[in-house]
Amino acid sequence: MGSAAWSGLTPAYAADEENTESTAKDASVERIQVTGSRMRGTDLQGFSPVQTVDAKEIDSSSVANIQDLLLKNPAFGSPAISRTNSNFSTSSAGVATVDLRNLGTDRTLVLVNGRRFVSGIPGSAAVDLNTIPTQFIERVDIMTGGASAVYGSDAVAGVVNIIYKQEFEGVEFDVQGGQSAEGDAEENQLQFTMGTSSSNGKGNIMIHGAYTDQGAVYSRDRERSAVDQTSLGAQTGKAEDMFTPVRPFYSSFAPQGRFFAGDTQFTYDKNGKLIEGWSTNGSATREANGFNRNNYRTIAIPVERYLLATSGKYELSEGWSTFMEGTYASSQTQTELEPFALSSEDLFPSTGGQLPIEFLVNQGGKDVMVRNPFVPDAVFNAATDTDGDGFRDIGFTRRMTDIGNRGNIADRDTFRIVGGVEGEITDGWYLDAFYNYGATKESQVSSGQVNVLNFKHALQAYKDANGNLMCIDADARAQGCVPVNVFGAGSITPEAAKYINAPGMLSTFTSQKVAGLNVNGDLFDLPAGSVGLAVGAEYREEFSRSEFDPLQQAGLNAGNAIPRTEGGFDVMEYYTEVNVPLLADVFLADQLNLRGAVRFSDYSTVGNTTSWNVALDWAPIEEVRFRAIRAESTRAPNINELFSPPSQDYPSGLTDPCNGVTATTAGAAAEACRKDPLIMANIQANGAFTQTQADLQGISGYNRGNPNLDPETGKSWTFGVTVSPENIAVLEDFDFNVDYFDIEIEDAIVSTPRQFILDQCYGGGDTSLCQFVTRRGQTTGNNNIGTLEYIDSGVSNSGGFATSGVDVVVSYSKDLGDYGLTGQANARLSYTHVIEGYAIPLPGSEKDPFAGEVGAPENKFYLSLGYQWEDLTVAWNTTFIGESYLDDSFLTSKKLAPESVSVGSVTYHDLNVAYQPFDVAEFYIGVNNLFDADPAPIISGLPGADTGVETDAGTYDAIGRRYYAGVRFKF
Repeated sequence: MGSAAWSGLTPAYAADEENTESTAKDASVERIQVTGSRMRGTDLQGFSPVQTVDAKEIDSSSVANIQDLLLKNPAFGSPAISRTNSNFSTSSAGVATVDLRNLGTDRTLVLVNGRRFVSGIPGSAAVDLNTIPTQFIERVDIMTGGASAVYGSDAVAGVVNIIYKQEFEGVEFDVQGGQSAEGDAEENQLQFTMGTSSSNGKGNIMIHGAYTDQGAVYSRDRERSAVDQTSLGAQTGKAEDMFTPVRPFYSSFAPQGRFFAGDTQFTYDKNGKLIEGWSTNGSATREANGFNRNNYRTIAIPVERYLLATSGKYELSEGWSTFMEGTYASSQTQTELEPFALSSEDLFPSTGGQLPIEFLVNQGGKDVMVRNPFVPDAVFNAATDTDGDGFRDIGFTRRMTDIGNRGNIADRDTFRIVGGVEGEITDGWYLDAFYNYGATKESQVSSGQVNVLNFKHALQAYKDANGNLMCIDADARAQGCVPVNVFGAGSITPEAAKYINAPGMLSTFTSQKVAGLNVNGDLFDLPAGSVGLAVGAEYREEFSRSEFDPLQQAGLNAGNAIPRTEGGFDVMEYYTEVNVPLLADVFLADQLNLRGAVRFSDYSTVGNTTSWNVALDWAPIEEVRFRAIRAESTRAPNINELFSPPSQDYPSGLTDPCNGVTATTAGAAAEACRKDPLIMANIQANGAFTQTQADLQGISGYNRGNPNLDPETGKSWTFGVTVSPENIAVLEDFDFNVDYFDIEIEDAIVSTPRQFILDQCYGGGDTSLCQFVTRRGQTTGNNNIGTLEYIDSGVSNSGGFATSGVDVVVSYSKDLGDYGLTGQANARLSYTHVIEGYAIPLPGSEKDPFAGEVGAPENKFYLSLGYQWEDLTVAWNTTFIGESYLDDSFLTSKKLAPESVSVGSVTYHDLNVAYQPFDVAEFYIGVNNLFDADPAPIISGLPGADTGVETDAGTYDAIGRRYYAGVRFKF
């Protein structure tokens, strides 16, 4: 049966058969290796708290991507990237990552069969779970807490160890289809697995292939996100207004254009008539002139994947075998968002966006004043000379619908191959050696941008003596310049659009080479058992290159300026691990074991690092086991953190501390604001510091790497107990596991948060951060003087993180025949309560709590209930996300108390029913988000909102109820 759907998240505290990464047998007992240790033995259970998602759970969930199932585990935080929160990413959109304990994706190490997997994000260590063949997985082990001593860098928050199926024989074929209740989010899967063993039984080979196609969901197709909106509370600062939308809250960049001529503004109405004035969102007496961006945005990015995986093993001689595994993944993702919002300031920055509409040209041997023929008479007559060159000029903004929607199509290919040998060196001593090579290539084509140099030339047009439209610049004419008309919707001709269009290109390459040697065995015997030892060495090379087209790198396509990033490093590591059995089979010590591990690493970038852990495992009686672990882990900076040049970004959700400040407003922030002459000019012009809608939506900034970074250090404590009652009525069918975790990261590698920079600069006591803030030097178009233009942020070892909490896992399994009924019932509850979680932006600064905030609830659980009766299997799974508060920094900026504004808890229910009338065929149907629970209303303007989605799409279900059905054949 392939649908024991109730298996849930199985805690792998005991070293049973399903916990093995690999096995080796001696004459009497199977010796196994578990996640969290490099040793093989029979008494390693209990040291590390590991939860497991097994193949039965994967089959019954019918997920196309393992990320979707893992995120139900309460140990995981909101992912940095998924297909529902990355539509606006300039690269890596649609990648699937995981984040343990909300400590950051780069602090979660993802392994496959206990070995590293090449990254799917250039410059990072993050693995793209799109590259993992979901139905080829035997199980996933989730171990939280520092594990660098065993597995190396990046395991500060924990390890996700994906174990592929081993020595499968036969053929399994699965086909599935589904869609949302709204008729979108179509999802189709087709996959097969087959394996065979050699006639002499020495070899086995497996092959797995899969095709998955996940369809798009657009913002316009969900009522909550169909129209541009923003939080009223983000404007008023009142708690009761936070979840009240201002709707519509259109963009002031519209396809028909907005033109600033002298003291007059012009635009076009829906009939194409030139009119004076402007109203972005409309009024009772005037239609809205603004633009609904959400009509073009995407909630869920379409992802199409082809996957091929293989593994094999062959016995070379008695006790020795060779093994290999390979993975190839090809995926295509596509983002789509609104056309580009262009300002004349993008084209004429030196004049503050003033477009000349009069020119001197030589006609008949003398200079003649001519005008741009596209400029309507009313606009021309209202225009003045604002830059002092003697010619009339205007400013404008325009939505470039004539060029098309923005977005990108990315093709990613990941290849990974592992080969090695393993065997028994001598009685009780084992060796394995391997070489691992992986590479990810990405080719991305983006659309919707413009060539600002060509556009600048195309805007400066006139009619020659023969009435021909001409570009002013002779060199531009020789290079094919086509005059462009920006006045009115649809006014740009196809020829002009072709001339100013600037398709973007991105090419990336990431590679990883790893060679490792591990030896383990028993040193000698003590009365309580054998002293185990594991030693090993590992060499690793990482390389990454990310390169946009020249226009993108220079910022000459009116978008982000993103330079080329290239870098690499290598590291040589040595580790040792020892297990000492102290007591066994004595009073109050059925077992007492001590384990320790240490790893020394030598990086080409940051030099030497050391990681270690010490663990104590005590079972006073067979049914009760206690554990305590102290670990110190390190994370070396990744390639992006070290080598990334200044890269432009457009942050959202920022609050200017100067907003609303007047000449008499009291307080440190107000005083600091008034010291800036640009801010004071805004106050004098408007009576209070005022931001336009364009000011709020147009903040930019640059992110920078830092080649002088040092490693960060994570220190963690884990205390746990496992109770498996025997011969106790009612309780004997239960297993209880409780673990307390405490993780603290020192010298954390962080980009200083931009809101923190603003708050410190203006009244917070650290004016040195003001150097990262740039304000507009003059009023131009629809932007006010003194408003935020750029806020830069760099990477440094200036931060800290900490989190603590309790994990509870309770499982139950019962044959109902004991009660005179039929069938088998199973249940499992995985619950996490976060006691504390905070970040420290800079040394000495106050804690910035994140525990309990949106994306990091204090309480979260996953409950799996199942019932099997003969050929029928029913599973009911429940995911609970507790009440969450808006970000403390945001609330403080609104002069509200922390935890004063919250969203309620959300509960999702999933149902799966499977029926197997024949041994070779199983039919199944399912519903995810059975009751179509709405996501939390994290609307635009609030921290945590994903643009165009109107919720935190990494935390909450942004799609809604979904149905699926399929059939699985096994031969």
